[in-house]
Order: sequence, then C-alpha cells, then structure tokens
Amino acid sequence: MTQQSKPMVLLLLCTVVVCIALVAFVPRYENNKPIKPVVACATPEKACVFLTLTGLAPFDTSQVMVNSKLIDASLRSGLSWLMQAQQQNGGWGAGTHARQNEFDPHAVEADPATTALVGMALLRTDEKPFDGSHAAQLKKAVTFLLNAVDNTPAQMVNITTLTNTQPQTKLGKNIDVILTAQFFSNALHYMGKNNSLKDQVSNALQKCVGKIQQAQDNDGGWKDGGWAPVLQSALANNALEGARDMGAKVDDKVLDRSRSYQKQNYDVKTNSAVTGKAAGVMLYSVSSSARASAQESRVAKETIDKAKKEGTLDQQAEVNETNLEKAGLSKTEAQKYATAYKIRGAAASKAQENNVMTGFGNNGGEEFLSYLMTGESLIIGDNNDWKSWYEKMSGRLVQIQNGDGSWNGHHCITSPVFCTATCLLILSIDKDIEFLIKTK
Repeated sequence: MTQQSKPMVLLLLCTVVVCIALVAFVPRYENNKPIKPVVACATPEKACVFLTLTGLAPFDTSQVMVNSKLIDASLRSGLSWLMQAQQQNGGWGAGTHARQNEFDPHAVEADPATTALVGMALLRTDEKPFDGSHAAQLKKAVTFLLNAVDNTPAQMVNITTLTNTQPQTKLGKNIDVILTAQFFSNALHYMGKNNSLKDQVSNALQKCVGKIQQAQDNDGGWKDGGWAPVLQSALANNALEGARDMGAKVDDKVLDRSRSYQKQNYDVKTNSAVTGKAAGVMLYSVSSSARASAQESRVAKETIDKAKKEGTLDQQAEVNETNLEKAGLSKTEAQKYATAYKIRGAAASKAQENNVMTGFGNNGGEEFLSYLMTGESLIIGDNNDWKSWYEKMSGRLVQIQNGDGSWNGHHCITSPVFCTATCLLILSIDKDIEFLIKTK
C-alpha cells in the first residue's frame, strides 16, 4: 500500500463503520428540525468512529440518542457472552497484570473481584435474578464467593491467595473482599425469605465487613490502594454503606472516616479535584467523590424538603448549613451534610464534562468503573441529570461494544470479563433505580 493510498483506505473504513452506526442511532430534534448529525472523520486528523472502536480516540455522543431497543440488544449480547465465559467452578477471571493481552476468559484463573462484578451485573439485569434465565449461573457464582470467604483464615484481610490480578494491581490489593461484600449486599436485597443461601450470605457479608474495616488506613482511605487508591477507597465506602443497609454491623467511625477521606479529594471552592491519589486522572477522583458523598447528600436534600412541607422553611430555601440547622439538625450534622451536598453536586457535574469523561484518554476498566460510580451517585443523590448522563453514556458504550457482545479495555484493566460486567451495570442502571434510591 502506498503512502498516498493510506488516508483513502482509512476514510473508506470510517465511512463503512459510520453507516453501520447511523442505523443504530436516532438524531435529536429541536424546534421540530433535525440537528445536524455528527460528521465523523471529516479529515484524517479528526476523531472518527473507526478510531473510537479501536480505542484510539474518544467519540462525542452529545448529538445522538440511543434507541432503547438497541440498548436491550446490547445487554442481551453482553450477557450471552458472559455466560459462555463462566468457568466450571462458578467464577470468572480477569487475568494477571503481567498478561494484559490475554482476552480468552477461560485462559485465566477465576478471582473473587471479577466474579462479584459479574454477579452484580446479573442481579441488575433481571427483575427476579434468582428465578430468572441466568439463575443457575448466579447461584454458582454465589457458591464460588461463599467458598472464597469460608476458606480464608480470620486474620487474613483478603479472601484469595491470588496476587497481581488486573483488578488488584489497578484498584488495590483488597478489592476482592470489597467487591464481594458489595455483591453479597445486593444479593440479599433480591433473595426471597426462603432462599436457602440467605443465612450463609449474611454471615459471609459480616466476615467481609470485618476484613474491610481491618484494612482501613489512618487517613480514612484503604491500604494497598494500587494505581489509583481513591477508587478502592470509594468502593470500600460503597461496600460498607450497602452492608449496613442490609443489616450488617458496620462501625460508624470507620464509615465517617471513609467519607471524610473522599471529601478531601474535591474542593468545592475552586471546583477542582485532588488527583494525587487518582493516578492524576480527574475522572477517577471526581466520580469517587460524587459516589461517596451521594448518601449524605440525599439526606441533606430530604431534610430540607421535609422542613418545607412542615412549614419550617419557605419553598425557596436552599440546601445549606444554616437551613439544615433550622430544619432540626445539630451544627455538626448540618455542616457534615451540607458539605456532602456541595461536593456531590459539584463533583457529579464535573464528572459529566466531556474532557473529564475521556478519563485516561481511552477506555480501560477504571474508566468504566468511574462512569458507573458517577451514574449511581446521580440517582442516589436524587439528581435528574442522570437521564442526560445515561443518554450520553449509553451512546458511548453501545458504539464500542465488540462484535461478540463483549467490551474490553485498551489500557490497565483490559479484561473483557471485567469490562463487560461493568458496562452491563452501566447500561442497566435504570433497572435498579428503586434499589439505589433506598440507600441511606
């Protein structure tokens, strides 16, 4: 191929992919007039869909809207791929950091963190997951994780002897027990009263809580945080909140220290993130801060709304420290919840900016996980912006799905199992709204 012909070949490739993509997307209308569609690959230097699909450039989804039928098809193909990727022992694996180019899900060893993530995707994508079409695979995953917890000595912080897995290297050495605890909490929500595994799951969850609390660092974060410590700490915070909601005993002091740690990663006065513990990537920092502050932010808003209904505050009253005190909170409580409200709002807004959403520059498992935390923080915080966020994000994800139904990362966590599970959690987030808004 001559140097002169290369740009033409690239242009032709982009044109083919664009034609395929346009079939799946519906243009928006404004004042009954169609908005001019996105022009992809107008020049060789511009980002195009072909480069996006190969992970070499981001794609601007601000002018397209995904058809719900397309999302459902994407979910089905992703779930089908995951079912084929499950191993005989009931688990799924992401592989080691040393072999990031290994995309065969059966050529790696199953690990708790990846299995828990897939399990959460199965819970979210089915209305009655323990009685649905993937119930058998879900129960095998529960058994795999129960065995991991039961076979771990009490003094061990983690629940696996595996080391240097992709999730551990990038999200922290304790990520297995953290994600497993989160899965157990979610599973308990969906289990009926007569589920034979319920007592075992409850006991295992309490063991996981003990291990997570044991690994908290003095600053409120979590030890051995990997490449981006703020992500592991945010996920640990989520796991403890979820466990407490499902009846597990959680030390309030541990949770308070955790939330304080996350608040330190965002400055509402300057509207900027502290990225030192986020591998220098703003997306990781702001999504973590938004997610960790979501529950307290919701309490702040609900307190003000209740005071308005009772006539204690006028209808225009804002959520701030002064009004929270008028609504009946102590000065300390008012300060805590007002701060969380400010941080969640500012961080969640920042996390939706296009330049922040590009993350590391292309998609790795950490980007997908950060997107997930942003979406959940919007819903938990009772912010209707989640709808526009979901529109953008679903457009981004559907376009970069592989032909076999999977997704994979292009840096750091490249595992197709890990990335597919996370993308399914994002695409199906609208199916879990009721569960998310109940978190306190």
